[in-house]
Amino acid sequence: MPDSAKTSTAKILQVAVSLPKTVLVSGREVSTGIFKEKIDGKVPLRTLNLDGDKQADLTVHGGVDKAVYAYSSEHYPYWRAEYPTKEIEYAGFGENLTTENLLETDVCIGDEFQAGTAIIRVTQPRLPCYKLGIRFGRPDIIKRFMKSGRSGIYFSVLKEGVLEAGDQLIRIRKDPDNISVSEVANLFNQQTLDPVRIEKILQSGLADQMKMFVSGLLYRG
Repeated sequence: MPDSAKTSTAKILQVAVSLPKTVLVSGREVSTGIFKEKIDGKVPLRTLNLDGDKQADLTVHGGVDKAVYAYSSEHYPYWRAEYPTKEIEYAGFGENLTTENLLETDVCIGDEFQAGTAIIRVTQPRLPCYKLGIRFGRPDIIKRFMKSGRSGIYFSVLKEGVLEAGDQLIRIRKDPDNISVSEVANLFNQQTLDPVRIEKILQSGLADQMKMFVSGLLYRG
């Protein structure tokens, strides 16, 4: 039986997509796909993204290791308290899937989930770029997001399929390395690192780009 004890009741609360939009920031035009909009009904999930979704800058967004971005609904009360004058709705962090009971502390790199008829695999936490600051209208959100431990989860697509809000996210494989998404994300908040643990993380199923970032932590000044 799959190891789904902590995530058997995880589910998708909302699906959101967006094609890149051009916004004006400090007098210059910026193309971004972070302004996701709720979509109802069944949505095909393909190898690179959901139908109707696209990333603006493929050097840092999208690709097979970042085909789907999920963010926990449980994080929203925290952010609403942090920014009490700002209205923060689901998809506010640019996520494709707003989820319930799918936390970074409980989900490991390499874990596989069935989502609707698709199968997806955990690849890495999110390291936010400046476009999250554009989305919030607050540049300080970047550091606060990193320090919060609420990174969200990126997935690759192992099997294309169809999903919709209300579908369960059923863990069908637990990765034996047992490296949680939160452990990887929190590396970037630590002053000292365990080289032995870093080496194990680098040998895991972590996405190649994230491995490069993690490896670089060992050589920071």
